[in-house]
Amino acid sequence: MTTAIKKAGRHVSQSEGLIFEKSAPGKRGMELPALDVRPVEPAEALPEEYLRDEIAGFPEVSEIEIVRHFTRLSTWNYAIDLGMYPLGSCTMKYNPRVNEYVARLDGIATEHPYQPVELAQGCLRILKTLEKCLLEITGMDAATLQPAAGAQGELTGLLLIRAYLTSQGHPRKVVLIPDSAHGTNPATVTIAGYEVRNIKSDARGQIDVAQLKQIVNEDVAALMVTNPNTLGIFESNIAEVADVLHAAGAQLYMDGANMNALAGIARPASFGVDVMHLNLHKTFSTPHGGGGPGAGPVVVRKHLEPFLPVPVVVEKPDGTLVLDDQRPQSIGRVRAFFGNFGVLVRALAYTLAYGPRIRQATEDAVLNANYIRHGLEPYYELPYKLPSMHEVVFSDARQRKYGVTTMDIAKRLIDYGFHPYTTAFPLIVPGALMIEPTESESKEECDLFIDAMRAIAEEAATNPELVKTAPHSTRISRLDEVAAARKPILRWKPAESSEAAD
Repeated sequence: MTTAIKKAGRHVSQSEGLIFEKSAPGKRGMELPALDVRPVEPAEALPEEYLRDEIAGFPEVSEIEIVRHFTRLSTWNYAIDLGMYPLGSCTMKYNPRVNEYVARLDGIATEHPYQPVELAQGCLRILKTLEKCLLEITGMDAATLQPAAGAQGELTGLLLIRAYLTSQGHPRKVVLIPDSAHGTNPATVTIAGYEVRNIKSDARGQIDVAQLKQIVNEDVAALMVTNPNTLGIFESNIAEVADVLHAAGAQLYMDGANMNALAGIARPASFGVDVMHLNLHKTFSTPHGGGGPGAGPVVVRKHLEPFLPVPVVVEKPDGTLVLDDQRPQSIGRVRAFFGNFGVLVRALAYTLAYGPRIRQATEDAVLNANYIRHGLEPYYELPYKLPSMHEVVFSDARQRKYGVTTMDIAKRLIDYGFHPYTTAFPLIVPGALMIEPTESESKEECDLFIDAMRAIAEEAATNPELVKTAPHSTRISRLDEVAAARKPILRWKPAESSEAAD
């Protein structure tokens, strides 16, 4: 029995209905003491149009029912606190608890963005310090912390490029995107008012510089490059790429989503990047996913600084921080206030905790990815052979001979106690298995993952139906994903409804 199978013990937990199904009239989850003042009737406090006798369908449950309900539901979730997320491109690293502690301190969590600047010096100092850290790590000249996500950071960066080129007399028409870039890039280009033109990768999985030289002309505004790219490969010709663009008056935009492979080792400014965004939830350990508050700061070279969103935090000679919104060339606001402040606090806590040792986090992330690559290369096809950075991309070519796809392997991985890796991306690798362990994972956890993936490869060859029908240990077996996408059930119906029963 492998260590991976030992880990994948079954967890039996009770089924859990909807909270509405536990409801019964008269149940209460709390008891308030009798009032010692005259009660205020609702009509005395609110206009009539805001009054109602009851909340229709509001569940009435006891305290123990509500506690057990949500506690049971929480045990159904996979979380970074439970195990490894090998999602490639997403960089699901562990978020240290000190980040959360700092973000909740009085004077940080309790401040208001509209308070007078003289009372906000501490908060403004946090923003300014984070800017300085990000500029030191990237080598760039100026920053904005406003964007609320990486995708909004992309849009901000392209709007800065458009504003700069417009000031030069010609905003241009086209943005080039390699086929190894992140999927949000083409959408961002379109929203920014540019035309997308694709560049194919060469046989090694890098930008084809010869093709780039043929394409770049006076209509090209920029190239958006993800570096390392989504194959987990560093674009070794990036400085030459920058020279080609700059010679034609175009700009180099770098998608900084994979900065977890560079922080403390290489500064993008050194190889010619003009503007880039940083995903704080990837490289700088802020909360990830769920659609909640995020942050995608943008850092730029000096020539783009006049166009940054307002307000800009400026430090006066006496050390006082002020908000400067008198910038006539600014593209304007891209987010309310100064961005999502609590997320920025968490990023600064993480960055200062590492300090210069952030290089160690990067080296550990790259080491883990290559350790997993070495352990799985005999079992899975590796289409691109250049050294891997923080992630490695295999394909399901060997397993397809048995009718097993990357999606089947990912679902079988659930039975071994791991969250699935990223499937079918990047698109230039058919049947891709995109794996990124991050620096958070120990050798022991990486070994468990390798054992699980090896076991699944063996199952695919000897018992493919076992893999093709996975997962087997979950509360719900494999879903009909096509039907779920085409006929989603978006509204709960009472249990007695015949439709619900069907």
